[in-house]
Amino acid sequence: MKVAVLFILGCLVWGGMAKSTFPESEKDPDFWKEWAQRTLKNALTLQDLNKNVAKNIILFLGDGMGVPTVTAARILKGQMSGQNGEETQLEMDKFPYVALSKTYNTNAQVPDSAGTATAYLCGVKANEGTVGVSAAAVRSQCNTTQGNEVKSILKWAKDAGKSVGIVTTTRVNHATPSAAYAHCVDRDWYSDGDMPPEALQSGCKDIARQLFENIPDINVIMGGGRRSMYPRNTPDVEYPGDKKHNGTRKDGRNLVAEWTDRVKDKKGYYAWNRKELLSLNPNDVDYLLGEINKHWLSDLIYDAVLLVMFTLFSCFICAAGLFEPGDLPYELERNKETDPSLTEMVDVAIKILRKNERGFYLLVEGGRIDHGHHEGKAKQALHEAVEMDRAITRAGLLTSIYDTLTVVTADHSHVFSFGGYTPRGNSIFGLAPIVSDVDQKPFTSILYGNGPGFKLVNGTRENVSTVHYEQNNYQAQSAVPLSMETHGGEDVAIFSKGPMAHLLHGVQEQHYIPHVMAYAACIGQNKDHCRANSGSPSLSHISPTLAFLLSVKWLLC
Repeated sequence: MKVAVLFILGCLVWGGMAKSTFPESEKDPDFWKEWAQRTLKNALTLQDLNKNVAKNIILFLGDGMGVPTVTAARILKGQMSGQNGEETQLEMDKFPYVALSKTYNTNAQVPDSAGTATAYLCGVKANEGTVGVSAAAVRSQCNTTQGNEVKSILKWAKDAGKSVGIVTTTRVNHATPSAAYAHCVDRDWYSDGDMPPEALQSGCKDIARQLFENIPDINVIMGGGRRSMYPRNTPDVEYPGDKKHNGTRKDGRNLVAEWTDRVKDKKGYYAWNRKELLSLNPNDVDYLLGEINKHWLSDLIYDAVLLVMFTLFSCFICAAGLFEPGDLPYELERNKETDPSLTEMVDVAIKILRKNERGFYLLVEGGRIDHGHHEGKAKQALHEAVEMDRAITRAGLLTSIYDTLTVVTADHSHVFSFGGYTPRGNSIFGLAPIVSDVDQKPFTSILYGNGPGFKLVNGTRENVSTVHYEQNNYQAQSAVPLSMETHGGEDVAIFSKGPMAHLLHGVQEQHYIPHVMAYAACIGQNKDHCRANSGSPSLSHISPTLAFLLSVKWLLC
């Protein structure tokens, strides 16, 4: 009887809440019909496919940003601006093409971020825990590295003369960014201090070292990870009294000093805080740029000028920012004096990279979405997703849909969900309108399948109405107790706009993504279709003269 009364009361509360939580205009059928007609007219324009050459390529990777996270972030974005939230559009929602990506690793049904990064950056599926190597490489076995290395789209773009960059809210040597430049059988080998002696003796290199050696002229590198770059026990510049942030390298190398010394005469810039980053003015090097039209230049002059510009831009316009010893703080906890936002980093990166006549490739990772979910802190995760959406908006303002292919996707999902028959406009972090008809206790709309939020009080589920469930670090309840919540195995979304974006359609294997991006940009293995492209010089055109000059370029750099 008590259960029935509680359930009925809960339903009455829900009914009362649901009466006045949506706009009066939505009661009119014409409101919905007119909305649908506007959407239909926009859809009809997509028949004219954008088959331009993609001068620029941007990949936004929301680490752990499954479809439930996208939906919840959309609602949060709206509620942050005073709306109900459900009707809001994320910037990625506005992209004309959406597909699904199958995220499994070669040896894992539910994947990790390293194997998936190898797929969407290098174009081949791989084992979990490994970056930049094929599935023939075995995790933690150093002797399986050699001969199994695979190149990334960042390398393909660099070889084609484009400027390239990496921006992340994690360490720059974390799983996602490392697959762009490293070949490592263990994602946790951040520095040589994290490697077993036998791996070092066998000649394997740590990921931080590979960042500066494998592709030494990456134009933009921004994120965290300072401690992996300095000799062991070196105090951190920002936290000199905190030993946990000290350098970790055993080989005694100072990779930051080596990099700054290498680029000191090439207009290279290093920053370790927000003020230094934002003081950099990319327009200082505008005089190096000039529009080139091949119709009034001979092949020789055209190639020579391109080569000179390519040399200047790939070697001379470089920026690195390492803003924390480890990962950057959550957006909700960010020190706005010392740590840049993801949007600010993307803004600076694009302004530097776009100066290259041949265009650019940029990898942007909203990496701490994943960390928020692992910790069961949904509020942190969703605010990270909203910040990444701001960065996507900024990138769109700085580029053109006519020559820039932008893709937004995730590496994997999480066992994150929200439900409970919540009424329209219910706080995304709020309670469901009814209590459980089993234990007669309330529950939040957001829940996890497993994780650290599992808690019993006197042998029963905690009563969440007695805790501050909307605080930033509240750990949502989970069904299974784990110290860290796990990834989910379902497909994730791929949003795309720009040249050849329509090729990202349907349900695809994750490793298909970089092949589409390379095809659109005429880099990598698919170039023949670019020869007949009109409107701009063919990116597949490389004369013997340019080939020779490119060789000289590598010596100069």
